[in-house]
Amino acid sequence: MKFLRSALNNRVNHSRGLNWLPTMALAAVMLGGSLGGCGQLVYRLRKDAPQTFVPNPLELPPADDTFVWHQVIDSVDDYFRIAREQPVQNSDGIILDGRVETSYQVGGSLFEPWRKDSTAGFEKLQSTLQSIRRRAIVTVRPRGTAYTIEVIVQKDLEDTDRSQYATESTAAVRHDGTMVRKNDAYDDSPQTLGWIPLGRDTSLEQAILQDIFGRITQADRGRLLHQ
Repeated sequence: MKFLRSALNNRVNHSRGLNWLPTMALAAVMLGGSLGGCGQLVYRLRKDAPQTFVPNPLELPPADDTFVWHQVIDSVDDYFRIAREQPVQNSDGIILDGRVETSYQVGGSLFEPWRKDSTAGFEKLQSTLQSIRRRAIVTVRPRGTAYTIEVIVQKDLEDTDRSQYATESTAAVRHDGTMVRKNDAYDDSPQTLGWIPLGRDTSLEQAILQDIFGRITQADRGRLLHQ
């Protein structure tokens, strides 16, 4: 009888222990859900505000044509070297589109933080690891007393015959019977075959547009150094 009572008591205690398992599992699920909710809340609080994009072409407010053109030239000159320009005219009965074309410029790398032709992030990193060149074409069109400005930044990738530190070389010994003449001043560096178009650099277009729009719409605060 004592053995039977002991077995029954052990079974009851074991069943009581099993009754706690659903409660413990439910508590673990609730705790995990609360932690996940806190994580999502922290993520939402730490998430940066989305970047503001402006349309391209962009509508500019009414202003003097000379003032608008000077602001455009002053802004574009901070990014590229201007090759040719045709000033906009919107006065004295003369309406003429303005156009700025810049020279090609090799993209600034991470080791050149003062250069603005490569925007921060991917574009700056790509210009560091690859040979990237850019040029800008800015068009200003009069629309009554206002203006419409369009910025196009073209980006190209250099196409070479081999990598910079590749093991193969054009000066290597050939075994196909071809005669190879070596000169003393032979340049064994990679040769440029051309440039591969990569489309438009929209991030730089946005930077230039916002810069020009801010110069025209925001009053000068009287700073000693004004870009």
